[in-house]
Amino acid sequence: MRPLALRARHAYMRRIMSPTLGIPLFLLTVIGMEGFAYIAHRWVMHGPGWFLHESHHRHREGNWELNDLYAVIFAVPSIVLLLGGMRLGWWPGCSWIGAGIAAYGAIYFGFHDIIVHKRIATRYLPRSAYMKRIIQAHRLHHVVETKRGTVSFGFLVAPDPLDLKAELKRRRREGVRAPRPERTGERASGRALAEK
Repeated sequence: MRPLALRARHAYMRRIMSPTLGIPLFLLTVIGMEGFAYIAHRWVMHGPGWFLHESHHRHREGNWELNDLYAVIFAVPSIVLLLGGMRLGWWPGCSWIGAGIAAYGAIYFGFHDIIVHKRIATRYLPRSAYMKRIIQAHRLHHVVETKRGTVSFGFLVAPDPLDLKAELKRRRREGVRAPRPERTGERASGRALAEK
């Protein structure tokens, strides 16, 4: 590569990698993704996208469920933004936003699929009040098997489980699944959890 082209490439890379604006943009994206996830979960997955998400509210046999396609769908904007910001000459902030979306996806996978649903074996036991709260809120979301009547649509921010239980009770436990034998790694059936 010629010296002038090399200098131009280095200037471009410094502009992309500038942490002054990039890190706050990355962090804002991670935080903003929780709001996006809430909206997508409440009004898309429990709306017109229920045909995919319904599999997630049913007993799963095997490692995969139709709902897993949402991971692929939500990865596309991250990949496109990373590619555009890094290789296609788009605004450098696109890379940081794409990385923020990917980071939220990794956090979501760790919390939702590994910790809550135990899709990968782990010995993790929640000790902090925060982790106990979001895990219990998400489990209360899953006691309802139907498209309507669910509570708690966030993933990393969740209402008090006592408020969620009161709301399920107020709705007369509409859509709450019937008790079933406990599966390995789960502590309580849906109805038992909703009634505690």
